[in-house]
Amino acid sequence: AKKGVAAWAFPGAAPALARSGASWYYTWSAAPPGITSPRGVRFVPMIRAAANVTPATLGQVRQEGRYLLGFNEPDMSAQANMSPAQALSLWPQLMATGMRLGSPAVADGAAMPGGWLDQFMTGAAARGYRVNFITLHWYGADFATGAAVSQLRGYLQAVYARYHKPIWLTEFALASFGGTPEFPAAPQQAAFLAAATSMLQRLPYVQRY
Repeated sequence: AKKGVAAWAFPGAAPALARSGASWYYTWSAAPPGITSPRGVRFVPMIRAAANVTPATLGQVRQEGRYLLGFNEPDMSAQANMSPAQALSLWPQLMATGMRLGSPAVADGAAMPGGWLDQFMTGAAARGYRVNFITLHWYGADFATGAAVSQLRGYLQAVYARYHKPIWLTEFALASFGGTPEFPAAPQQAAFLAAATSMLQRLPYVQRY
């Protein structure tokens, strides 16, 4: 029930989702464009950026179930590109959907005191705003399986210790984005994924990945 897929429309997407064994998926958007959800696989919508906070889009996500993912990497200029204050100013409109809300998913530094997510969560608490779970991304530059899994587990533990809320890990993989981007070979990525998902299944505060 924890396992999900970050997906996009391509020929055969629905059969691939069915074969994956995932119980849920998302597409960084309010609706699954071009994908018919297989039986038993639920779509989870996202309000990706400030431009998506419109009456039409908020009405659309209400048709998609219980959960709503917040802004995508607001700390990145190429993604949602929002300040914590801007995100907080829009948050009541997401709360008004009545759906269970995932925090904005920062690219990194979610456990950092005074970081983007910490400022957002502090502001939300001060205003009495609802955040039901923490949404995280993680990319590891150490391609050794054991070390990478340990680093991911440590990050999740630090975030949970700071906010004491369930966690959804909605992007994770091995990748080094410093300087020239580097990526592991497919067998390394597969070995990491197998070991990491085994670890994630055992962490009670990880609600979905």
